[in-house]
Amino acid sequence: MKNLLTDIAGVRVGHAHDAALASGATAIVFDEPAVAAIDVRGGGPGTREDALLDLANTVERVDAIALSGGSAFGLETGGGITAWLAEQGRGFRVREALIPIVPGAILFDLLNGGDKAWGRFAPYRDLGYAAAVAAGEDFALGSVGAGLGATTATFKGGLGSASAVTADGVKVAAIVAVNAVGSATVGDGPWFWAAPFEVNGEFGGRGLPETFTDDMLKMRIKGGPAASARENTTIGLVVTDAVLTKPQAKRLAMIAHTGFARAIYPVHAPNDGDVLFAAATGLKPIEPLVGLTELGTLAANVVARAIARGVYSATALPFAGAQPAWKDRFG
Repeated sequence: MKNLLTDIAGVRVGHAHDAALASGATAIVFDEPAVAAIDVRGGGPGTREDALLDLANTVERVDAIALSGGSAFGLETGGGITAWLAEQGRGFRVREALIPIVPGAILFDLLNGGDKAWGRFAPYRDLGYAAAVAAGEDFALGSVGAGLGATTATFKGGLGSASAVTADGVKVAAIVAVNAVGSATVGDGPWFWAAPFEVNGEFGGRGLPETFTDDMLKMRIKGGPAASARENTTIGLVVTDAVLTKPQAKRLAMIAHTGFARAIYPVHAPNDGDVLFAAATGLKPIEPLVGLTELGTLAANVVARAIARGVYSATALPFAGAQPAWKDRFG
């Protein structure tokens, strides 16, 4: 176990980003199509192919998931991943035609100091393609891929991942790009809200403060009272090697979304676009009630841990006035 999404067999992750742009993309590619669903909790989401994942709709399996910066421009990331999959002969078959299925979600990072004067066409399709090409079992955390330009209310955001195993040997893992309107840390201190779920000091081992003051519990949001509904979003994916139906994958996404609330304060606000996908590779059967509940419990934990790891691993952007990283102050 590497404490990464790729602890799930048959899942690969790749990043592509541009330092001058201060934005990037992350491709999660399944070696075989995976059953998938989506749960949207934020008030300002940006998604691709989300209707396809509705439980009433026909297609049950996806070939990849696209996570990207760039706001609406970043939705083109999925097109780049689709192009790469088509070259591999992957996709949903309709007679002689193959259509790669690549849902995705985006976060807003257009005002982080990077050069967004890209001309007529945004670079995200090419970034998506490059991320798919780069997909493998090992990948970096922090200010990389979709998390390169991410920020939070207090410290630089980033991309995180974590994994766990149930008592019956079923694996579950998460990958999250953290660009929240709220904060992943308690007040202005070093403590992460996700501290009770930390494993082996994976985000600093600072625990929680001995007592909570009113100031610690005060709302801290990006942009203060003038926060824009388009400046935020935490997006991610939780994957298991369990055998799940599409409705069960939806339930897993719903339970796992609890991890957002364990790790970000406040969360699911009108200013957020919080989106969580869930996917199952279908290797190990589970009991549909207690088994799925246990899986969801661990999924929420790994989502919370992934969020904290994303902020903990981030580095500040190299621009004047850029938001400091957690390690700049406490590392």
